[in-house]
Amino acid sequence: MKRRQFLNSATALVAGGSFAAIPAQAKTASDDASAVPDEGVAPAPTDFGFEEVAALASERATRVYRQPVAEQVGSFADLNYDTYRAIRFRRDMDPLGGKGRFGMDLLPPGAIYYEPVNISIVRGGRPHRLDFDPGLFEFDPSHFPDGADVETRGEMGWSGFRLRAALNRPGTMDEFLVFQGASYFRAVARGTLYGLSARGLAIKTGGPDGEEFPLFTDFWIHEPAETSEWVRIHAILDSKSTTAAFQFDVNPGAVTMMRTRAAIFPRVDLQNTGIAPLTSMFWFGPASRRNVDDYRPAVHDSDGLQMHTGAGQTLWRTLASHKTLQISSFMDKNPRGFGLVQRTRDFADFQDAEAMYHARPSAWIQPEGDWGEGEVRLIEIPVENEFNDNIVSYWQPREPLAKGRRHEFRYRLSFAQLPPNDVPLAKVRQVRSGLSINVETTRSFIIDFDLSLFVDELPDYSVTASAGKIVHAYLKPLPDQRVLRLAFEFEPGDATLADLQALLTDKGGLALSESWLGRWTL
Repeated sequence: MKRRQFLNSATALVAGGSFAAIPAQAKTASDDASAVPDEGVAPAPTDFGFEEVAALASERATRVYRQPVAEQVGSFADLNYDTYRAIRFRRDMDPLGGKGRFGMDLLPPGAIYYEPVNISIVRGGRPHRLDFDPGLFEFDPSHFPDGADVETRGEMGWSGFRLRAALNRPGTMDEFLVFQGASYFRAVARGTLYGLSARGLAIKTGGPDGEEFPLFTDFWIHEPAETSEWVRIHAILDSKSTTAAFQFDVNPGAVTMMRTRAAIFPRVDLQNTGIAPLTSMFWFGPASRRNVDDYRPAVHDSDGLQMHTGAGQTLWRTLASHKTLQISSFMDKNPRGFGLVQRTRDFADFQDAEAMYHARPSAWIQPEGDWGEGEVRLIEIPVENEFNDNIVSYWQPREPLAKGRRHEFRYRLSFAQLPPNDVPLAKVRQVRSGLSINVETTRSFIIDFDLSLFVDELPDYSVTASAGKIVHAYLKPLPDQRVLRLAFEFEPGDATLADLQALLTDKGGLALSESWLGRWTL
């Protein structure tokens, strides 16, 4: 809630991008997007797929939006954080039957989850609606000493679902993906813990009119074959400005891959829409400890925005904490990939035995097809603790998504310790910053690059600033640490904001490292 209140009052920069709209191909559908065959109806079997969901979303876009809200009653009323967690899905009631690789939990309403979600299982090409049933949950008697009211259903629905698989140990069904709350979802890969989130769409994020939070209102989970390594999910997203149909094909593992397809049907011309949005948390790190008194060296789910541009340039933008809302735009055409990354993987870099920030996953977006002109946008929101997500990244098309048309995007979203590295360039290992020991108004910056590419001779380098002045720059190899250190000082002068950039090159100016980017604010 604090995050939403901040965004509603923030003033943002204006940016643009472009995307060629695809003519609508969806069929007409019934008035109710959840009106699908249930166990009591026996029509001829049909294949239920993406175009059927797109048809429902397209038809819904012709109607005025009504946000679904249900009163929480019975044992689901007036729940706090602890009592909500004391309600657990009965694993013996798994809707997927426990026959194949995957398991599924249905999630209860209550606490902050008051928007009902329709969930169906697709078997043999036919959807089967799962009606809300309080009897599918166990209630911890330490929080419900008088027992639970499982007879009252009211108008409540599910709040979401999670999927399970034997991800880390044979025979142990770990949860690896959860959809719950607005259009948010999180996933983990082998050896990682939940951290950053993905979203269906980001609408007006950081805008002066306040952010609009679309909802996943309907899900269809296709029952996988017993030998299948993939599970397919269809969903409808709805909001005041747009509807959308989604397809997620998910394969959990060392890299949990989600092949994603989205068809968007705007109710209005969407001026500020984020495609493939990611949401994370950054409080402080070695390069950004503004007024932080904490025993830990760093606290963050992600430490940088990594980008691979359509022109082949590789960028690393260090995240930072600022006193004011910051929006950065990176113009591009047909981006090859971008994502929020946690490169800091050593426990010693965090010293947090509970949050285990070194085990948080990275998320990488790889567009499929041409996305045209636009920008990767990064939003950094001020925070004073680690309990609110404050980092958002997404693709912003140059042109608005036109009302009444179908706009389609496809991409691969992967969760892993680190994104794929297919570019032979030195990466930034760590960035440090602090007041200069020489001049009080000057900042010292230390950027450590991988040393492995520079065993024979040191490269050239360039360091630039959009404002102020760079002084005393030099390179120093640190063989024991296996890094090449680029150090410099930044004199801001009268500037209150500056974008900094550093690059290692050969004698001819060819890039030997990714381009480091950083933003300094007063």
